[in-house]
Amino acid sequence: MSTVVSRLQSSLIESNSQGILSGSSVLLAAHEEQTELFNHACFGRPVITTEKNKQWFQLCLEEAFYLCTVMKCIKIVGQNNYVKNEEELWDYMTSKRVNFPILYKAYSHLRTKNWVVRAGSQYGVDFVAYRHHPALVHSEYAVIASSDEDGNGNRRLKVWSDFHCTLRLCGSVAKTLLVLHISRNCNDCDDASSSPWSINYYSVEERIVARWNPEQSRVNCAVAEKESCKSSA
Repeated sequence: MSTVVSRLQSSLIESNSQGILSGSSVLLAAHEEQTELFNHACFGRPVITTEKNKQWFQLCLEEAFYLCTVMKCIKIVGQNNYVKNEEELWDYMTSKRVNFPILYKAYSHLRTKNWVVRAGSQYGVDFVAYRHHPALVHSEYAVIASSDEDGNGNRRLKVWSDFHCTLRLCGSVAKTLLVLHISRNCNDCDDASSSPWSINYYSVEERIVARWNPEQSRVNCAVAEKESCKSSA
């Protein structure tokens, strides 16, 4: 996957690709080779249009900001084709989504570890993470980005009933619940979330949450005791 992402990065840089802000997403045109790379690298979703010579992709805000600021392979324009710098993009995206810093930190954390990250709204979570291309495997993790900060927009998993419901849902679709708890390291930085460099102030703690199955635990204990008796004999 990392090789395909590197090829996509090189191709976008060579073509000086520009994304267009469109509400809470970014639209990006791709030629035939880039279309294949976008699909293989799992960035964005294809948009059906009448144009035959190019394919448009719709990027979520996290994907667009990652391609622009981490991979540095696209530019993003607003009104009048004005290219926005990183600070302007950050202001725009945080205005569209109050918890964007938390979601973006979670997204970039997984992407830099070569996980394929897709939207998880259909499973009631923020993202789903694939070890390989979604055409080859099912997503392994259902991911929720959590933070203790006020106003982060994520009020899930605050009570045990939320945990129970989420775990039952993940179990029914064969996924493991991964909670990325994101905390700010600089307590004195009141304006830490007002610029793209605020990402450096946040750390990520990975927490895998599993549902305890008493029946399975009793079976495991019985097997362990049986094997212990055999070894003693």
